[in-house]
Amino acid sequence: MIDSAEMVKKVFTQKSGRVETNKGDKFYNDLFDQAKKRLSSLRAQEPLKDIDMMDVIESEGVNRRDFMKWVSATTATLMLPPMFAPLVAEATELMNRVPVIWIELQDCAGNSEALLRSAAPTVDDLLFDVLSLEFQETLQAAAGHDADKQLEEAVHHFKGKYLLFVEGAIPMANNGQYGTIGAMGETFHDHLIRMAKDSAAVVAVGTCATFGGVPAAAPNPTGAVGVMDLVKGKPIVNIPACPANPANMVGVILHFVLTGQIPELDSLLRPKFAFGYRIHDNCERRAHFDAGEFVEEWGDEGAKNNFCLYKVGCKGPMTFNNCSIVRYNEGTNWPIGVGRGCIGCSEPDFWDKYAYERPMADAKIKAPTGGVEKTVDEFGLGLLTATTVGIGVHAIASAVAGKKSDEGEE
Repeated sequence: MIDSAEMVKKVFTQKSGRVETNKGDKFYNDLFDQAKKRLSSLRAQEPLKDIDMMDVIESEGVNRRDFMKWVSATTATLMLPPMFAPLVAEATELMNRVPVIWIELQDCAGNSEALLRSAAPTVDDLLFDVLSLEFQETLQAAAGHDADKQLEEAVHHFKGKYLLFVEGAIPMANNGQYGTIGAMGETFHDHLIRMAKDSAAVVAVGTCATFGGVPAAAPNPTGAVGVMDLVKGKPIVNIPACPANPANMVGVILHFVLTGQIPELDSLLRPKFAFGYRIHDNCERRAHFDAGEFVEEWGDEGAKNNFCLYKVGCKGPMTFNNCSIVRYNEGTNWPIGVGRGCIGCSEPDFWDKYAYERPMADAKIKAPTGGVEKTVDEFGLGLLTATTVGIGVHAIASAVAGKKSDEGEE
C-alpha cells in the first residue's frame, strides 16, 4: 500500500501542480543584462506617443511612493527577484515605444470595458494612457474607410514590431460569414490572419479569443474557435477570463518591453505568472473547505459566515487564475469575495463544463469533515483528493489545448 504522506508529497511536487519561481542566479543575471540592453535600445528610440508616464501618474494623484509600491508588487507578480524593480520602473516609462494594435472580433467588448471603466484609475489602468495604442475600434474616432486606412498605415509603419491584441472568437462556419469587418466586409478569419502576419507577437485577450468562450458554447452554431486554433508561426499569449484582468494584460506588455520576449507560458499558452496556480489554493475560503464547512444553499448560515462555495457550484479546484490575488474593480474584490462561486472562466470550454451552480458530478472531490481534529494522514488524504482532481482536470485541458470535446455534461 502506498504511504499517504508520499502520495501527498508526490502530488504537490508534480510539475503541472506548481510554478518554478526560482531559476537560479545565472538565469536572472543573464536576464537582467538582457533587460538592461533592451531598455537602453528602447530609450534611444523616438517615443511613439508624446506622453510622460510620471506626469500622467502625478496628474491622477499617485505619488512616487505609491508608484514604487506598485513596481515592487508588479516585479513579484512577474516572478522576478527584487533587483529587477528599477528596470520594471524604467520599462513603464518606455511603454510608449512599443506599438499595440487591438482588433475586436466575435465578442462583447468586455475586455475593452474592463480597461475603460475605471472610477479611480490604478497604475495598471494609467499605463494604457502611455501605451502607443495605434488602433482600437472602441476608442478611436475614425470609422469606415478612414478606420481601414488608419489600421493599414499602422501595420505598414510598424511591420514586425507591433503587439497584436485580439479580443473575441473567430466564427468559421459558413465560410466565416458569421463575422465580417471593415468597409470591404473582410471575414474575421482573414482579418486575423492578415493582422497577425506582420506582428511581433499575438496576445489573445479574454476567453472568447483564447478558447472560443461563450460563442463556442454548445451547439456552437457559428463554429467559433480561438486565436491559437488558427494563427501559426507566431508567438501567442493567451490571457483568458471573462473579462481578462487589466493587470495581466499590463504584465504581458511590461514583460515584452522589458525583455523583448513574451513571458513563460503553460501548455495552454497562458503566462505562468498569472495562471500558474489554482483559484482553490489561494482562496480566502480555503480553510472552510479543509474544515468541511460549506454553503449548502444560498442565504443559509454558511453563506452568512463566508463558508466554502464548492457545494453551490464553485469551480475553484479546477480553475487556474490569479483573481484572488489581483482582484477586480481597482483591486476591490472578486467573485468569491462577494459570495459567488468561481465558474472557471479562464479554462477551455468553461461555459459547457463549469458554469452551473452545482459541483461537478464526476469530480469526486470529497471534502474533509472533522476539521482540525482529523489526523494528519486523514487531513493529507483529503487534500490529496482535491488536488489530484484539480491537476487531473488541468492536465486533460492541457492535452486538448483548446479543442472542443465531443462529450457533453450529463
